[in-house]
Amino acid sequence: MNEANEVKEVLAKQGNVLEQLYEKTVAYLSDPEMWVRVGLIFIKIILIVVLSRIVVSIVNAAVNRVFQHRKGSKLSIDQRRVDTLRVLVNNVTGYSIYFLAILLILQQLGVDLRPVLVSAGVLGLAVGFGAQSLVRDVITGFFIIFEDQFAVGDVVTINNLTGTVQEIGLRITRIRSWTGEVHIFPNGTITQVTNFSLQNTVAVVDVSIPYEEDVNQVEEILRETMKKARAEMEDIVAEPEFLGVQALGSSEMIMRVTAECKPNTHHGVTRKMRAMIRQELSKRGIEVPYPRVVTMAGTGKAPGQKQADA
Repeated sequence: MNEANEVKEVLAKQGNVLEQLYEKTVAYLSDPEMWVRVGLIFIKIILIVVLSRIVVSIVNAAVNRVFQHRKGSKLSIDQRRVDTLRVLVNNVTGYSIYFLAILLILQQLGVDLRPVLVSAGVLGLAVGFGAQSLVRDVITGFFIIFEDQFAVGDVVTINNLTGTVQEIGLRITRIRSWTGEVHIFPNGTITQVTNFSLQNTVAVVDVSIPYEEDVNQVEEILRETMKKARAEMEDIVAEPEFLGVQALGSSEMIMRVTAECKPNTHHGVTRKMRAMIRQELSKRGIEVPYPRVVTMAGTGKAPGQKQADA
């Protein structure tokens, strides 16, 4: 009998608990103020979502406009690379804005953001320490492309290595030297860049002339040859200049002529001008200077020996 009574008491207590829970639930659901708070929270969440979408659209439009202006840049950049960078920037900004929107929504739902922010900070710190070189490479690569420091096809010198740019990525840059070697640089290690494809270059030709030749005559020949080179070579953009006697050597005098050329064409122009000058000098009978040895006939006496009286 005692056990039966104990069971009945337990069932009665459970019934009372369920009844109280039911009454509290009904009272909570029938509370008008609760529904007003829920409605306000729902409206705020909708506003956060809508505003985040609007901000993302505005940022994407601004990014697309910036990269649209880059299409008219003087540098020739692969359009696929520009499109890839535009999509990358849009994705990064979109993810950042949506992440902030999610945090605001959690705050409206009553979630404490401090543990979330602390966890995100610790995770970001760990990633930053573990991949700081990668982050530096990506940031440097972004600014290389965005600022048009150099483009695919440009001839550049990077960290004392010269070659033609084959690929520009957010992490690495590839250049190919004229002998065929391919050099790969992490963008974060690029400390100095010389671009030979941005501005006009100057072809410099030094001409060696024997001392026996007339300087004025040689100058006239060089000026005529330079006018001819200007008319025949499209890469020369300005009238070549005769600078005069550059140096005096042991067996020759060196005269210098220069010509302004299109970007990165000075090597070819220099070779062609040198060949034309050499041909013209040969036609006029002006030889290439070479060292000369002068032999003087002696008396056959030893030094200090006096000639005997006849």
